[in-house]
Amino acid sequence: MRLTLIFFPVILMLTPTFKPTEECTALDGAKLHRIRSRLLEWFEHHRRQMEWRETTDPYAIWVSEIMLQQTQVKTVEPYYRRFMERFPTVRDLADAGAGEVMKVWEGLGYYGRARHLHRAAKAVMVRFGGDLPDTKEALLSLPGIGPYTVGAILSIAFGRREPVLDGNVIRVLTRINHITENVQLSGTRKRLWQLAEQLLPQDRCSEFNQSLMELGALVCRPKNPHCDVCPIQQDCVSRQIGIQEQLPVKPPRKSVPHYDVTAGIIRRNGMFLITLRPPEGLLGGLWEFPGGKREEGETLEDCLRREIKEELGVDIVVGDLFIKVPHAYTHFRITLYVYECRLEKGRIRCRECDAFQWIREEDLECFAFPAADRKVINKMLQSST
Repeated sequence: MRLTLIFFPVILMLTPTFKPTEECTALDGAKLHRIRSRLLEWFEHHRRQMEWRETTDPYAIWVSEIMLQQTQVKTVEPYYRRFMERFPTVRDLADAGAGEVMKVWEGLGYYGRARHLHRAAKAVMVRFGGDLPDTKEALLSLPGIGPYTVGAILSIAFGRREPVLDGNVIRVLTRINHITENVQLSGTRKRLWQLAEQLLPQDRCSEFNQSLMELGALVCRPKNPHCDVCPIQQDCVSRQIGIQEQLPVKPPRKSVPHYDVTAGIIRRNGMFLITLRPPEGLLGGLWEFPGGKREEGETLEDCLRREIKEELGVDIVVGDLFIKVPHAYTHFRITLYVYECRLEKGRIRCRECDAFQWIREEDLECFAFPAADRKVINKMLQSST
């Protein structure tokens, strides 16, 4: 945090000696031609092999772009392969059950992407006859598709002259043009979209957009960028003044809160209880061991008893601590305390969950669980062998 606070005055002291950002975003013809030709030539020799780059199927490209949101290529590759094997067409995805889609997605994170993709596939079948639409307006009407995904689909799948603006592209554009405003401000983001569009050639738009993203991933990295091998280093204003690693400018990170969370392994006749989270919100559509967040002043055991009562309408006896699991999400961290439990009285009713099931250990692989619960399951399976 201290480095972040020091960082901004340095930028502000440097900027007055150069043209304002608004002027820097206007590229002359010679610079445009040089950047385009050098990036395309570089991409021909350095592009990574990816399965979704070997197809022109709009559906496959759409799936890959959704998976790649906030997720690295190496992480996505095995999930993409499994997903496309199970759901090779829009119809296959639309006809699948929500639980099956979540199971195939399990472990990739950001589960709202899977829910939106599933709902969008159903909409494509109903509204567009199973063919992914090729207009900006139609694509934006589908769940989970925003401006970046529209640009990627239209340019990569349909060859349209549409810009893209993901994190990698933002980093490249802010550095080569010395854009020192906060990139999360709407005005800055608008200029970046304009610049991305200005850079696009009249043809080979798919390759050019991919070359920008590839440059950001492989060369123009957030830390320790490989400026010495960058094909457009000659035109990078920030490198010329030595502040490339200080861009793009973002607001200081907020402190990450931590929560204590409890869950119960509630057993009955050789089986145990799992509950289904509501479809919307964090981890929506996943199964879990029931429980919830500890309130101020509560013991962990009191928290678990209260949460089970509120969620399922039953009383439990809390036994021994089974496992403690630390886990980090994007904007917060938790420590999950999981206890062995048994029902004391009451009839289970879904008050704050969508469904419940009593299952055996051998049934576990049929359900999609969050990563923290998977750690609990792994210990359960180890304990039973």
